Amino acid sequence: LADADGLGALSMARLADRIGSGTMSLYRHVANKDELVVFMLSAAPGPPPDDSDRTNWRGALSNWAGGLWDVYHRHPWILQTAASGPPADPGQVAWLDAGLGALAATPLSEREKLAAVMAVLHFVRGAAALSVEIGTVDPDHYPSLLNRLIDPARFPALAAALDADVFSGASDDPLTEFRSGLGQLLDGIDTRIVSKR
Repeated sequence: LADADGLGALSMARLADRIGSGTMSLYRHVANKDELVVFMLSAAPGPPPDDSDRTNWRGALSNWAGGLWDVYHRHPWILQTAASGPPADPGQVAWLDAGLGALAATPLSEREKLAAVMAVLHFVRGAAALSVEIGTVDPDHYPSLLNRLIDPARFPALAAALDADVFSGASDDPLTEFRSGLGQLLDGIDTRIVSKR
């Protein structure tokens, strides 16, 4: 239901109707929709990619990020859920553990590993949200809107980006854009790793 119509369209009544149950029967299993969403968040992503080669942290973390990208596109309703603290359910904890595991063989401290994984997580979530949203609107809308509204004297850096036509065609291949941004982020993590050796 959430995959097809979004999280807002999910209700206990619709779920009961879908599975052929009485609405009140569902409350014997979950207290309310909020609790249902917690279980959904744990189950929907499935297991994280299994990268047993811990010597290639960059490949493992790239696969992890790509797996999250796929999850967000298969289940865009996940992007509609507000982050309410660190992951605590088994499904999300497994993904966090896999992300940290990708950096296990690096000289980064445990705090630095967590910071790196959270930076990648937030990048993937933001990039996926833009990709999903762009898929529902006219791709030329945003650049044309900016061209009408941006005063180069007030926003010189954005005006330079518009002059370079950086927003045109960005939605043609969102996966390429995603990989480019991820590569820049991983380059930064690599710089930190190299400095610790």
